[in-house]
Amino acid sequence: MTDTNQKQLGNTLWSIADQLRGAMDADDFRDYMLSFLFLRYLSDNYETAAKKELGRDYPDVGGDTRKVPLALWYANNVDDIPAFEKQMRRKVHYVIQPAHLWNSIANLARTQNAELLNTLQAGFKYIETESFESTFQGLFSEIDLSSPKLGKKYEDRNAKLCAIIQKIAEGLAEFSTNIDALGDAYEYLIGQFAAGSGKKAGEFYTPQQISDILSAIVTLDSQEPKTGTKKRLESVMDFACGSGSLLLNVRKRVAQAGGTIGKIFGQEKNITTYNLARMNMLLHGVKDTEFDIFHGDTLLNEWDMMREQNPAKKPAFDAIVANPPFSYRWEPTDALADDVRFKSHGLAPKSAADFAFLLHGFHFLKDEGVMAIILPHGVLFRGGAEERIRTKLLKDGHVDTVIGLPANLFYSTGIPVCILVLKKCKKPDDVLFINAAEHFVKGKRQNRLRNGENGGPDDIKKIIDTYQFRKEDPRYARRVSMAEIEKNDFNLNISRYISTAVSEDEIDLAVTHASLVEIEKAIHKATAKHNEFLKELGKPLLPGADLRLDKSTQK
Repeated sequence: MTDTNQKQLGNTLWSIADQLRGAMDADDFRDYMLSFLFLRYLSDNYETAAKKELGRDYPDVGGDTRKVPLALWYANNVDDIPAFEKQMRRKVHYVIQPAHLWNSIANLARTQNAELLNTLQAGFKYIETESFESTFQGLFSEIDLSSPKLGKKYEDRNAKLCAIIQKIAEGLAEFSTNIDALGDAYEYLIGQFAAGSGKKAGEFYTPQQISDILSAIVTLDSQEPKTGTKKRLESVMDFACGSGSLLLNVRKRVAQAGGTIGKIFGQEKNITTYNLARMNMLLHGVKDTEFDIFHGDTLLNEWDMMREQNPAKKPAFDAIVANPPFSYRWEPTDALADDVRFKSHGLAPKSAADFAFLLHGFHFLKDEGVMAIILPHGVLFRGGAEERIRTKLLKDGHVDTVIGLPANLFYSTGIPVCILVLKKCKKPDDVLFINAAEHFVKGKRQNRLRNGENGGPDDIKKIIDTYQFRKEDPRYARRVSMAEIEKNDFNLNISRYISTAVSEDEIDLAVTHASLVEIEKAIHKATAKHNEFLKELGKPLLPGADLRLDKSTQK
């Protein structure tokens, strides 16, 4: 499917969402819409694999969409079902019953079948508890099929679901069944819902352009970025992963370089967003054995895997990316002060957990790893506890790069933010500052970084290239020694190190004088001409002109 068709598919689905939302707000409807898109993906992927597995035994229904081939095969091959499902679990890692396949559900919707709602509930439960080898308990927990928002009575809710599913089925039917495109459509819809969610958008969505920058940074070789993208990352982690888009972007970038990732790890506190992340992984073809998303509080470190006391068994990651909530209020306790993550640096203040998130991620970074985190500008210069944490990180040589971004890039806030790049073992003994705050194009609601369209500036590439090759550029990028940073009391405010003032052009006084003389002559000439007309009319003359008139004309 071409990029144009993918965008059309996304627009079609968004249009359907807009039409059907009705009394339901965008956040609620998002969960229904994305869940049905997810079911369509699982079904298409499963049926494609089943057709390959069964070969000539796969029923031919002659393009009749009212018939589901796998349902016919199940009906005629009851004794072979266990062996077939065992093979499917081995090859595609999951099983979907024929009655729960998207085409079966769409047929029930098309015929306004009264059993649609019950069948859908049973299908969601089966996928959560039995489809996969690893449990996906609660995957659809936010999809309340008995919600009064769908209707007061069962019949009303069933009718509403029939309308929603039929519209989605009709919209999808216009496009190729290329399952990869559904992943892009899913991402598009998440972005569209984020645009309408205001501050809530920050809980689940990092703008694609920012995601591109972070994923590029952490996939480059940590010691020699100029050598390019690494071909193998054993593990990548996002401890505030939202819908998982940032993790998927890292995976995509490594794949584009011909490389692979061992396993993807994510953590998310919000239950709805946690479910979105798990769906998003599967929808992009990441097998259930290739990722682990945990639902829990990062700051309290509720994930047992991350609480390993034995240093030899402590999890550590090649790449860590994060876009945690900005200046999140938290409750630092005496117990947290002794936590191994914070003990060496101190606790972030109650008013802003920014450094708590940073230290959590940094604790689990491999010695040869790279961490890129998005934070508010305040972390660069605020005093108190944050100054102490920042100072220790700098003295220990862990801050590699500071990137200042333009304001109003995010749906959730208009404040300017920065990207901090951290390494446990970094080669340069300086800090690279990049001031990209003035390099963007203004949008109606959000500003955006330019991406080189139509041969124009490419703000994203410029940031990545500057980091990769550690290039200096007047008023844009500069490598600053630790001695200079120490003189500035370990304040990382970008304006202290990169001047954004535009130098004035040098003026050639001789040329300027000659120009003024010519202007003055022209003024005198014009005034003299004008006064001749005024004299003929008997009007008072303009002052300041040497007319050099002869005596007769002055009488």
